Amino acid sequence: MNTAFFDLGIAEPLCRALIAEGYETPTPIQTQAIPVLLKGRDLLGLAQTGTGKTAAFALPLLQKLCTGHECRKPKSTRALILAPTRELAIQICDSIKTYGRFLHLRHAVFVGGVSQTPQVKALAGGLDILVATPGRLLDHLQQGNLRLDAVDTLVLDEADRMFDMGFINDLRKIVALLPKKRQSMLFSATMPSDVAALAQSVLHDPLRIEVTPQGRAADKIDQSVFFVPTAEKRALLAKLLGDRKFERVLVFTRTKHAANRVAEHLEKGGIASEAIHGNKSQNARQRALARFRSGEARVLVATDIAARGIDIDGVTHVINFELPNEPESYIHRIGRTARAGATGVAISFCDASENTYLRDIEKLTRTAIAVSGGVRQADQPPPSRGGAGRPSRSSKPSRPAFGKPRDHRNPRGQNQKVRGARAK
Repeated sequence: MNTAFFDLGIAEPLCRALIAEGYETPTPIQTQAIPVLLKGRDLLGLAQTGTGKTAAFALPLLQKLCTGHECRKPKSTRALILAPTRELAIQICDSIKTYGRFLHLRHAVFVGGVSQTPQVKALAGGLDILVATPGRLLDHLQQGNLRLDAVDTLVLDEADRMFDMGFINDLRKIVALLPKKRQSMLFSATMPSDVAALAQSVLHDPLRIEVTPQGRAADKIDQSVFFVPTAEKRALLAKLLGDRKFERVLVFTRTKHAANRVAEHLEKGGIASEAIHGNKSQNARQRALARFRSGEARVLVATDIAARGIDIDGVTHVINFELPNEPESYIHRIGRTARAGATGVAISFCDASENTYLRDIEKLTRTAIAVSGGVRQADQPPPSRGGAGRPSRSSKPSRPAFGKPRDHRNPRGQNQKVRGARAK
């Protein structure tokens, strides 16, 4: 018996599964969240990435479902878990399968980029747990394949990204179809105050748990920055990777094209690499992750879509080839290393146009990142939309009210962009 989890109220079959996986001691977020959720309370849980949020909501959810007396209904699910990316949704479903191996519960994952046919078949007899991305879930709802009137538990994972990156309208439509009487949980690594206000609209009398102060990067990550011109970044990356201490490396870019170019450059230099981003098919993304997990690919080059969906043990280094224009994304990127109590290294490349991004990151994390090379250059205008996505944080407008498009100058164009990105 896993007494540590048993003392939190976790049932014997679940404790047995945890023992099989080598889980011995609950993390702080698990210790605080599990007893609350077992009592049926709504919860807003904040903890930095890599601290065990998935088990914190999955274990009490599984226990609730296996001890309940509700029956599965065709085209329905008893619990709904929403995640912003395909990779994260698949990862959550894999964890549920692992923790619930001794239970007789039915679960499925619905994401874009793959055929709907197996998903429709999975719904035929009803589900206990459905893990989905918002876009694919809405597709099934609009086609009449799924109904949500039997949902008694809602989980939003990475809630800040769900609200802040274009899913607001989708979430409003989904939540409106759920029963009013339900248990709801929101978990995230960061939760800016205005986004937290939006989250409260989904919860009823929630208990807020914050294990780590927001914006604080993992204590066991050695962070540094190189000031380097854009044209010299590839050469610096290749030089660093010449050190075999860089065993399993995640490299982040802002754009899909940059991810492809960096991976191709490394491959030509004899460094086994893969790229993963929204333009890749789901099968291609899963193959890239599999090669990275197995060690066949030493480097995985990714856009921020992967920052929330990669949970791979042993990532020794995270390299920000391009700094993110959202400082919260920096925390999620570097959080891919130093997981489960391990140590890690995060290295950032900063050219003159990215100085503003660096200052925003240091302000959010309340940390002056150590300089490893180069000298801070005079600020230049941040990259254009075509190169970096959005303008710097200091120049962008304040976040809009719940449900309104982010770009008030072109709401129709913005909405079209969001809908086109749903399945990514």
